[in-house]
Amino acid sequence: MTIRDMSYSAVMARKNEIMKQSMGMDYDQFIQSPIAFDYESMMQATGYSMDDIMRIQSETKVGKTPLIELRNLTEAVRKISAPGKGALILVKDEAANASGSFKARRASVAVYDARRKGYKGVIAATSGNYGAAVASQAAQRKLKCIVIQEIYDSRGIGQPEIVEKSRACEAYGAEVLKLTVGPELFYMQLRTLEETGFFNASLYTPFGIRGIESLGYEIGTEVKIRYGRQPDVVAITHAGGGNLTGTARGLKLADCPNTRIVACSVDLSGLHMASDTDFNRKSFTTGHTGFGIPFATWPDRVDVPRNAARALRYMDEYHLVTQGEVFYITELLTKLEGLERGPAGNTSLTAAVGMAREMDKDQILVVQETEYTGAGKHHNSQLSFARENGIEVRRGDPGESVPGRSIIIPEHLSQVAGKIQDMDKLRRSYLVNAANHLPVGNWTEDDVLFLAEDTKSSVDWVLANKPE
Repeated sequence: MTIRDMSYSAVMARKNEIMKQSMGMDYDQFIQSPIAFDYESMMQATGYSMDDIMRIQSETKVGKTPLIELRNLTEAVRKISAPGKGALILVKDEAANASGSFKARRASVAVYDARRKGYKGVIAATSGNYGAAVASQAAQRKLKCIVIQEIYDSRGIGQPEIVEKSRACEAYGAEVLKLTVGPELFYMQLRTLEETGFFNASLYTPFGIRGIESLGYEIGTEVKIRYGRQPDVVAITHAGGGNLTGTARGLKLADCPNTRIVACSVDLSGLHMASDTDFNRKSFTTGHTGFGIPFATWPDRVDVPRNAARALRYMDEYHLVTQGEVFYITELLTKLEGLERGPAGNTSLTAAVGMAREMDKDQILVVQETEYTGAGKHHNSQLSFARENGIEVRRGDPGESVPGRSIIIPEHLSQVAGKIQDMDKLRRSYLVNAANHLPVGNWTEDDVLFLAEDTKSSVDWVLANKPE
């Protein structure tokens, strides 16, 4: 019997072979160059229509979640806005999905496809919510599930939100491989895929992104039916880019071409996501700049040959908010609207407050997701953990907060403002990363066209801003 080399370098060298066997999709047919590929053909290769996706999701308690007017919060925002300002804020309550977040949509199509293709189980590498979603969907499709999760720092201490997500994965019947933070995550995923022959339910496959399209489609359709118009803005929590990509694509399918797509992340500038010392100095494990910026400026830093989550392709604006602002809005949502939802899912709601103040009263702003809360996901647990790790927690001006050192919670709603990112700066960073993969002198017309589409710019803009 041949014994395979399971060293880190050997397993990583077999990455493409392992991926091809674990997905039933040959990426080679789409790739055109080191940077360009046929994105739409890859997305359509799933073979599922929107009707198919909504049928699949209806079988496992996913989709058709409530779209709720936040009347009391809207009224509070209007009181601190200029006359005639203060858009109507709606929220799509994705906590109503099986497993309690929009990630159930992402997992539903991937797990269905695994079952249809005859795989005996599914594997996901994730910080948690997606793992719980995959486990929930696998349980309903009668498949085995393994979740590979970074939970602890080198001291064996886990952030309470991640520990709670791990508990949820196990509650749905998954086996959880619990790792410390570091480079082992994808290595362990590849090893486990190869050893088990299970399906790779990666966050970044076309199956996952297509599953989120139903969320955007429902928002666009429901707003037009209820209010007779497109939503003016949809605010979307942004991390790896799948949430934004799928929602934006669904809005297009719902014929909402004029809806502005706004990405929202928690500002964790200065904290490194792979750092053992920084691991527990943040209160948000997703939806923050540690993922949001790198994945926007180079999506293909993932566990599949080409990432189906491509946020810059659809993003019109990018807003950042502080941890303290999110905790404040989380508490306010509970007190004003009677909705207790997880802080990470309230990232886009926090950004929406500042945006709504600048919009007209007759405009509609949709916050496209919530997530469940409880145990370690609750904001009080996270704030207690922050204090235990030496983080200063106090009331005051959130603009003075320093990620990893202080969390400053606003004293008044008017202090919830956030800040806007420079989109062209992000686009130029994307071009620099592209040049690192293929020198500018080797870019073809097709490469430049792909880069224009992937940055939501133009061929002229790409040529004018290409790295020297």
